[in-house]
Amino acid sequence: MFYYLFQYLDQHFNFPGAGVFQYISFRAALALLTSLIITMVFGKRIINFIRKKQIGETIRELGLEGQKEKAGTPTMGGLIILAAIIIPTLLFAKVHNIYIVLMLISTVWLGSIGFMDDYIKVFKKNKEGLKGKFKVVGQIGIGLLVGAVFYFHPDVVIKERVTANSPSYYENNNFDELTGVQKNLTIPKYASTATKTLKTTIPFVKNNEFDYTRILSFMGDKAVDYGWLIFIPIVILIVTAVSNGANITDGIDGLAAGTSAIIGATLGILAYVSGNTVFADYLNIMYIPNTGELVVFMAAFVGACVGFLWYNAYPAQVFMGDTGSLAIGGIIAVFAIAIRKELLIPILCGIFLVENVSVILQVYYFKYQKKKHGLEFAKANRLFKMAPLHHHYQKVGFHESKIVMRFFIIGITLAALTIVTLKLR
Repeated sequence: MFYYLFQYLDQHFNFPGAGVFQYISFRAALALLTSLIITMVFGKRIINFIRKKQIGETIRELGLEGQKEKAGTPTMGGLIILAAIIIPTLLFAKVHNIYIVLMLISTVWLGSIGFMDDYIKVFKKNKEGLKGKFKVVGQIGIGLLVGAVFYFHPDVVIKERVTANSPSYYENNNFDELTGVQKNLTIPKYASTATKTLKTTIPFVKNNEFDYTRILSFMGDKAVDYGWLIFIPIVILIVTAVSNGANITDGIDGLAAGTSAIIGATLGILAYVSGNTVFADYLNIMYIPNTGELVVFMAAFVGACVGFLWYNAYPAQVFMGDTGSLAIGGIIAVFAIAIRKELLIPILCGIFLVENVSVILQVYYFKYQKKKHGLEFAKANRLFKMAPLHHHYQKVGFHESKIVMRFFIIGITLAALTIVTLKLR
């Protein structure tokens, strides 16, 4: 909104200072600050409103230290996160940008699924909440939409690097053919026209780009036409997995919000360098036009997570519920796909991955032991004392605040490793 307003004032009235809104970094900073204000200032009022409406968390007896004290803590705090993401984005981003539109749709879509789950748990007094199959259908639905838009929309493109053998190399790089000397080394080597492709970034490989159509190479020339058969299911899988991973991670105070903020900050950096020709050229990564605008969205996301952490840190004054956890997981997944860094998710979202895997391993190991040795043996010899993994460490005897801080340290390490993969090939 403000971008268009100040652009109009600058063009028609030469309004002093209006041109600063053209800078992504400035608008991202405003989005971050606005998001923090919404969560930290208005968040308290929302928490009090939720408490008055007796929207409290129903705690299952799991035998964990400090668990009983959490009963009655206001939940559905994810509404604070959603507001702190959506409002700054609408105020400071270019809302006609296809990537911004898709991020907003994903936020509202998955937030709505989570809200329905929380509503059933809190107001209908049904501890099971929304049935799992309906959650999955909703996640598949947004995955299908995201995959289709990224595949078919004409604005979702990249610009290929221009090689020395290309006719446009000399023109793009201000190359003096007579002397054989390049006049300006700072001009990025990218084609003037954009390309519609299914290429993505793959870590630890010299030419770190992978084209999904290679999977269909047996189809010959038709592989390009049918690339969506591979791409869309992969998008659905990623959105569902990361969304559920964030949901599972949201089990102790501050864990999901803090790890998501770390992941979000990293994705914001990756979006900035991918949408900037100079940095993309320097790092030798693909240049994706218009994705720089996503930095504004991600700044709001990070601000929302950090601001929410103010009230969600131990001892939590509010829980985000599925309203927040499903949304932030989906946001991370869609964002990573938008900047073509989804294959970095196993590294960057390593906390979510381990939490997810711990639950899967616990279930299948229990079933295996039950089938082989009987129910009592399976109960006495579980793989983990409790799943997901953070509850295992609680059972071992670690205080939840120590678990959270150590997970944060691991998350920061994984974030640094993710950034390093841009050059580590």
